[in-house]
Amino acid sequence: MKSNIHPAVHPVVFVDTSCGAEFITTSTLTAEETRLIDGVKHFICRIEISSSSHPFYTGKQILVDTARRVEKYQEKVAQRATASATRQGKKVKRAKASAKRESAKKGATQAQATDETK
Repeated sequence: MKSNIHPAVHPVVFVDTSCGAEFITTSTLTAEETRLIDGVKHFICRIEISSSSHPFYTGKQILVDTARRVEKYQEKVAQRATASATRQGKKVKRAKASAKRESAKKGATQAQATDETK
């Protein structure tokens, strides 16, 4: 077997930023921030969501909005609601289009009638 092909494994503490839960394990991830736990230097990796804070595992609905995703989604929903309230149906649009065509035809026939009288 080849030597030196495997990545280095380090002791790591994963810290859930939403609820403060900590998971001590080993990983190939490294970080600048470290902490001594039982005399061993652990890298600290911060995560947004874990099994301690995920709604599937906790049964509670918690909105963790670090990248403004929830607000953006709620804004889109509000925009669609206002757009659907002001939106006109196909029948109204077709009636307006046919009325516009008829008025254009009447204008064209009136223009022809005035040209013929000259």
